Amino acid sequence: MRISHVVNYYEAAAQFEIPPQEALDFFLSKGLSRSFRWDQMLSAEHDVAFTVAKLMNGNLLEFVKNELDKVLANGETFDDFAEQVMPALQRAGWWGKRDVIDPLSGDVIEARIGTASRLETIFRTNLQSAYAKGQWQNIQETKDSFPYLMYDAVDDSRTRPEHAQWDGLVLPADHPFWETHYPPNGYNCRCGVIQLSWADLDAYGLSVSEPPPVQWLVHEMPDGRQIRYPEGVDPTFA
Repeated sequence: MRISHVVNYYEAAAQFEIPPQEALDFFLSKGLSRSFRWDQMLSAEHDVAFTVAKLMNGNLLEFVKNELDKVLANGETFDDFAEQVMPALQRAGWWGKRDVIDPLSGDVIEARIGTASRLETIFRTNLQSAYAKGQWQNIQETKDSFPYLMYDAVDDSRTRPEHAQWDGLVLPADHPFWETHYPPNGYNCRCGVIQLSWADLDAYGLSVSEPPPVQWLVHEMPDGRQIRYPEGVDPTFA
């Protein structure tokens, strides 16, 4: 059930039109960490460090993060971000396909590094995660008055099947489900949550849902570490 006129903090923030201070503070506090593979860092490590897989040049990595800092602070768009970042990456040779050395194996591999679509994934993933972190802080501060969260998926053909199944799910804000399924739940995930009060449940004819069953999977990291993650959630997002 779609509640179109309830304010969804995440949906507004995901359009990058507002700069919540919590999101800005969270992102500005991050350090830098160079990584070769997308799964080289665990989810908790992403809370303290910014990375772009295969962007091993520390100066370029810092440049990309600084441009994202500006986007958050000024409420800018992806086009603004791409206008600054794309030419700089192209001048530095971090674009298209090229041979790179895998630091773990020492093998030379052909990899597609910088592309317009990947740049948009970097932009959306980092900003959505920052806004979601800011929203989570707000949820914790107001959950006495608004004690429920409803999972809110975008209902179109690009939505992951599991995310579509969770759409409309209503659970207490402190339910363990949100510890592993609070969105975004993967690269280019567009899901969010809507915070609700008892009165909202009554007004919209909603009720608390049965928690969905969780199927746990195992992903092996490049260094041999194994992490458990729920089906439907990308491994480093759980």
